[in-house]
Amino acid sequence: MIQVNTHDVKASLSYFLSKVEKDHARIKIFRHGKPIALLVPLDLPTNPLKQHPKLMGVKIHEDPMAPLGEEDWPCDLR
Repeated sequence: MIQVNTHDVKASLSYFLSKVEKDHARIKIFRHGKPIALLVPLDLPTNPLKQHPKLMGVKIHEDPMAPLGEEDWPCDLR
């Protein structure tokens, strides 16, 4: 966690915002040696239905919900 005083934050706000945005840094702001604020990144909601990039090329040629036939079961479970 980065610790800075209010004077440094006022002088370099863009720098600290970029640290929060790019590095997900947490910045504790002090005034006269006492902590007064915490600058943290927002956790924006992600789309749970968005396909993972590594799975983009996967093609399923069969219906995974189709019932299994007799030949699909192991011999000891038929």
